[in-house]
Amino acid sequence: MPRVSHEEAYPHIEFRLSSRNWWAWLKGVPAECIHLEAEHPWMATLVPDTLYLRGKAAKRREQLRPEVSLCRECLLGVIADELEKFRGRVVAFEPDAETFTQYFFFCVPDFAAAGLAPEVAAAIEKRLGESGVSCKECSWTATWLWLSREQVASLDDTAMIRAAPGDHFCSKHGAQKFCAALEAIAEANVFYMNVPYGDAGAYVWI
Repeated sequence: MPRVSHEEAYPHIEFRLSSRNWWAWLKGVPAECIHLEAEHPWMATLVPDTLYLRGKAAKRREQLRPEVSLCRECLLGVIADELEKFRGRVVAFEPDAETFTQYFFFCVPDFAAAGLAPEVAAAIEKRLGESGVSCKECSWTATWLWLSREQVASLDDTAMIRAAPGDHFCSKHGAQKFCAALEAIAEANVFYMNVPYGDAGAYVWI
C-alpha cells in the first residue's frame, strides 16, 4: 500500500533529525517533532490512517501517512483542520485525563470487530442517529455529540450513553471542543490516536 512521505503528510512539522536517521528506521521508531527533543509533559503517537482491531492493524486510507510522535501543539496543528473537515457524524467521549493512554475513532461497521459490546454499540448508534439538532454555538446542523466525563464516565454506562443530553456541535465547533478538551489536560502520554473516517462513528478512550 502506498505511503505518503513525512514532508507531504506533515508539511508544517519540524522533526528531530535523530528520529529520522537510519538507526531510528531500523528500530521502527516513529519520527518525533522537534519539541520532544527536551523533556515534555505531553506526547501523543498519531497513526492517522490505521485502526487497530483487536490488536491487528487495519488500513483506513488508500495512501497511508506515517506514524509520528508529537507534542500537543503539533498534534492539534495536524488534527484540528482534519476534524473540522470531516463530514460524517461523531459521538466523542471526553477522556479521563488521569488514566487515558489511547484516544481513537472507529466507524459503525467496525464496532463489533473492535470489540465493542453489543449493548454499547447499540447505544452509540442510537445517538449517531439523532438528527435535526442545531449546533450549540451556531445555527448549523449538528454532526458532533460531545459527552463529558461528568455525564458519561464509562463506556459501561449504556443508560447514560443513551440518555445524557451532551453538547451538540457542527463540525467546526465539534473540532474546537475536541481540541479544547486536550488542551485542558496538563500532562499526557498517549500511545495511539487516529483521525475520523467513514460516515459515522465514535471517539473513545482507554
